Amino acid sequence: MDTTLSAPLIFLDADAVITGWSEGAERLLGWKPADIIGKPYTDIYDDRGFFIGKDGAQDLDSVSVPTPDNGRVVALRSSQTKHLLERLDLTMTNADVIGAWNWDVSEDLIFTDGRFATSFGLDPTKADKGLPLEQFLNQIHEDDRARVADEIVRTIETGEAYSSEYRLQRPDGSVAYVLAQGKLVKGGPGKPDRFPGVLFDLTARRKAEIEAQAQRERYRNLFENLESGFCVIRMIWDDDGNPVDYEFIEANKAFPRHTGIEDPIGKRIRRDIAPGHEQYWFDLYGNVARTGEPLNTEQAASELDQRWFQVQAFPIDGIGSDNVAVLFTDITKDKEAELSLRASEEEFRSLSQSMLNHIWTATPDGRIEWLNDRVLAYSGETAERLKGDGWGTIVHPDDFPAAAAAWSEAVENGEVYQVEFRIRRHDGQYRWHVVRATPVKNDNGEVRRWVGSNTDIEHAKLNEAALAELNANLEDRIDERTEELVQSQKALQQSQKMETIGKLTGGVAHDFNNLLQVVAGNLQLLAKDVAGNERAETRVRNALAGVDRGAKLASQLLAFSRRQPLEPKVINVGRFVSGMDDLLRRSIGETVDIEVVIAENLWNTMADPTQIENAVLNLAINARDAMDGAGKLTIEASNARLDDTYTAGLDDVESGNYVLLAVTDTGAGMDESTLEQVFEPFFSTKPEGKGTGLGLSMVYGFVKQSGGHIKIYSEPGQGTTVKLYMPRAMGEEEQEARLVSGPAQGGTETILVVEDDDDVRATVVATLTDLGYRVLTARDAQAGLAVIESGVPVDVLFTDVVMPGKLKSPEMAKLAKASNPDLVVLFTSGYTENSIVHGGKLDAGVELLSKPYTREALDGRIRHLIANQKQRAQPVPVKPTVDTSAAPAAAAEATDTSEPRRLTVLLVEDEALIRINTADMLEDLGHEVIDAGTAAEAIEAVADRDFDILVTDVGLPDMKGGELAKELRRKYPDIGIVFATGESQIPDGADADAVLLAKPYSDESLKAALDKIS
Repeated sequence: MDTTLSAPLIFLDADAVITGWSEGAERLLGWKPADIIGKPYTDIYDDRGFFIGKDGAQDLDSVSVPTPDNGRVVALRSSQTKHLLERLDLTMTNADVIGAWNWDVSEDLIFTDGRFATSFGLDPTKADKGLPLEQFLNQIHEDDRARVADEIVRTIETGEAYSSEYRLQRPDGSVAYVLAQGKLVKGGPGKPDRFPGVLFDLTARRKAEIEAQAQRERYRNLFENLESGFCVIRMIWDDDGNPVDYEFIEANKAFPRHTGIEDPIGKRIRRDIAPGHEQYWFDLYGNVARTGEPLNTEQAASELDQRWFQVQAFPIDGIGSDNVAVLFTDITKDKEAELSLRASEEEFRSLSQSMLNHIWTATPDGRIEWLNDRVLAYSGETAERLKGDGWGTIVHPDDFPAAAAAWSEAVENGEVYQVEFRIRRHDGQYRWHVVRATPVKNDNGEVRRWVGSNTDIEHAKLNEAALAELNANLEDRIDERTEELVQSQKALQQSQKMETIGKLTGGVAHDFNNLLQVVAGNLQLLAKDVAGNERAETRVRNALAGVDRGAKLASQLLAFSRRQPLEPKVINVGRFVSGMDDLLRRSIGETVDIEVVIAENLWNTMADPTQIENAVLNLAINARDAMDGAGKLTIEASNARLDDTYTAGLDDVESGNYVLLAVTDTGAGMDESTLEQVFEPFFSTKPEGKGTGLGLSMVYGFVKQSGGHIKIYSEPGQGTTVKLYMPRAMGEEEQEARLVSGPAQGGTETILVVEDDDDVRATVVATLTDLGYRVLTARDAQAGLAVIESGVPVDVLFTDVVMPGKLKSPEMAKLAKASNPDLVVLFTSGYTENSIVHGGKLDAGVELLSKPYTREALDGRIRHLIANQKQRAQPVPVKPTVDTSAAPAAAAEATDTSEPRRLTVLLVEDEALIRINTADMLEDLGHEVIDAGTAAEAIEAVADRDFDILVTDVGLPDMKGGELAKELRRKYPDIGIVFATGESQIPDGADADAVLLAKPYSDESLKAALDKIS
C-alpha cells in the first residue's frame, strides 16, 4: 500500500486490520507505518471514540468509505481547528473534509460515503454501491470538467499523487469549490487497481480568498490613487541592532511626485539615493519597527530640497518585523505659510516694539491678546491685567462707555475703529489719545485679528484751545504771510534773473574764448615771423597781453555763470588766507590796515584754491576802493552752522556745517537798492572806467558752484561785510602743487583736430603744424569718428567739447577709444556745460585744456599725455635665462664680479599700468620696490622705513611730484630724486642733483638714471 498520500488516510481490510498508513495519518497520530501496519484497528481506536496517537488520545472526526474487497478507507479530520492547522498540509488549511472515495479502476465504479455523493448531487445509496466515473464528472463545472478528466488520466498513466481543485455544480444551482486528493493503487502486474482519495470543501476558503483579493484590489486602487505619498520600507540594521538604512519594497504613484525619487523599488535610501539622509529618519522608523508604536510627525528633509512632510508610519507585519508602512504628505507650502506667518508675526512684534506709538492686537471677537512695551511702560500695568477686556481699567471713567460701545460696534461689523479718549498714565495723569484699530481679514473676508494703536494727542487738544486765540489774530498773520510771500517772490525773481544772466554770460564767454583763441594763436605764430624786429615784437607782446586780459574777463564770466571747471581740494582756509598776506599787501597798498582773525580748530573745506584766492583778492580790492584807499580790512575765518530756521527761506542752501570766510571793511557801505543788484554782472559802484562789474558776480558764481552760500551786510556809512559759507569737508587737508612749465618741444605724431569753428580750427592747425605735428581735421563729432574708424593712424584726438549734431564729443571720444585703445584724447572748451564737468569737477580720466590757451600750454599738455600713453604701452622686460648647464669655468668667466648695489626704491606713479611696468623694471634690475599711487601713500610709506631713491611722476592727483620731493628731502636729506615725466625739464625749484627720466623710458634709461644718483 502506497503511504505517500498527504491526506490523513487509514486503509483497512475486511477483518479491520490496518493495511495502509498515509503520511498525513503519520503526521496526525505520530505513528510510523512500520509501527502500525498489520495491527487491528482497535489498537488505535478505543470504545470511547478516541483515536490513540503516539502522544495520547485525540478527539478526531472520521469518515470511512467501503472498498471492493470489503475493506474500508478511513479519512481523519480534527475537531480542533488549532490541531488541524498544526498537522495538515498547507493545502489543507481551513478546509473541511466532505468525504472519501474509492474508485475501482478496472470495474469503473466509484464508492463514496453519503456526504460525498450528496455534494455531487448523486443518490448516496447508489454511490455506496458504486457509480461510474462519468456520472461524477458530469457534476463538475463545465469549465473545469475536461481539465479534471485529463488530470485523472495523467495520474493513471504516471502513478503520481493526484491533487486537483475544481468547481462543483450543486443541485441548488450554487457552485462549490473543492479539493480532491488521491493516489493510484496498482495491482499485479503493475496494472491500475484502485484509486482512493478524499474530497475537501474549499468553498469558504475560496470565497474568503476572492473577498480578500477584492479587498486587496480595493486597497491597491486606494494605494495607487492616494494623493499622499505611500511606501513600504524594510529597515536595515547594523551588527549592533541600530537602524542604518532602509529599502523601498512598495511605493504608490504619488511617491515620485512628492519626493522626486523615480523607480524606488529595491533601492536603499542611503546607499543608492541620498547618502546624507539624516539619521533621525532611521531612528524614527526603526522605533516603529521595534516597538510597534505608530508615528505621526512633521519633519523637513534636507536631501529633498528642505521640503516639509506630514509623516505617519506604522508596522505592517507586527512588532519585530522590519517592514514599516509610511504615509506622507508634502506640507511644504502649508509649512512655509506657517513659518512665514510666524516670521511675519515676529517681525510685526519687533517692528511694533521699535515704534514710539502704543501698538496692540486683539482677537476677532475684540479681546486684547498682545500689547507692546510702550503701552505697559506708559500705563504701569502688566500685560496680563490689560489683556482680554482689561484695557478698560486705564480708560477715563467718563470716556469708557462711549469707547466700549464703539469698539463693540466695530467688532460686530468688522469696520475700522477710531475714537478719541483719555488713557491713564502710570503717574495717574490722564492724557488724550486717538485710538485706531484696523481689522485684518482673510481671503474670505473674515476678520482674523485686529491691529490697533494709541497716539498721544494731548498737545493737539491743548492746541485746539489756542486755535481760537490764533484765529483772533488771523488778519495780522495774513498780512505777515503776504509780506513773506512778496519777499519770497522777489527772491525767486532775483534767482531766476541771475540764472538767466548766468546762461547768457556763459554763452558769451564761450564765443569770446573762441575769438580769443583765434587771436592768440595767430599772434603766437606771428611772433615767430617778426623775430628780430623789436617794434613788431613789442606790438605782438602788447596784443598778447590784451588777449590775456580778455581771457581773465571770460574767466570771470564763466565763474559767475557757474560754468568754469573747478579743481577743488580739501584745504584749510585759515592757513590759505594767512599765506596771502604779501599778495594782499601788494594789491591794496600800505594805507589800509589788514587784520586776519582765524578761529581755533578751524574745519577744512572742499574748494578750488585758485578761486578762493581770486575771491579774497576781489573782495579786498572792492573794500580798498570803498574805503578810498584808507581804512581797515578785516578777514575772518571760523566754523559756522546754518540751521533749518535760517535756510527755510533759501531754496539753494542746505542746513549743515560750513566754514565761514568773512571780509569786512570800514568803507562807505551800500544802500538797499544797491545790495539788490550787487551780484549782477557788469553792475559796479565804482566810477565809470574803474571796474568791469564782474568781481562780486564772479565770487557769487564760484561760491554757488562750490555748494556754498554768500551773504552781504551793509549800510551807508557803516561799511560792508561779505560772508562766504563754504561746506565743511571731513577729509585731510591736501597740499597744493605747482605746475611745471617750459618751452614748446613739438613732435611728429598725428593729431586729429575736431572743431566746428572754422577760424579756431585753422589757428589750431597752423599752431600744431608749426610745431611739427601731422594734422587731420573734422568739422563735427560724426566726421571725427569717421576719420578714426577709417583706419588712418591717429595718435591724439584734440576736440572741442561743445559740438553740433546728434553725436556729442564725449560719445565720440568713447567710441574712438574703443576703436583705438592707445588713442590720446584731449578736450578743449571755453564753456564746459555739463558734458564732462559734474558737480563743478571734471569727470574722472578726462583731460581738458581751457580756451584760450598758449602755444606752449597746448604742446606741453600733448607731450605729457603722449609720454604717459607710451609709458603705459612699454613692454615688461623679460629676465634673461641663465644656462646652469654651462661649465663652471665658463660661468665664472661670464659673471661680473662687481655686483651692482641693491637699492630700496620708492616708486610714486598714479597711472596703474605705468606703475606696474616700472616696478617690474626696477625689480629686474635687482632693486627692492615699494610703490604708491598718490603722494599721501608715499609719505605714509616713508614713515615706516628708509629709502635710497624716490622715482616720482610730476603730475600726481594730490600733490605735484616736485613738492613731494621737497617734503621728503626735508625729512631725509640723503634720498636720491628721479622725476619720471613727459615734460622736457625737471620741475621748477627742484634740487640740482635731481635726475630727469623722460617718458617714455626703457629699462636701460631707467638704469642710467639710477646710476647717475647711486
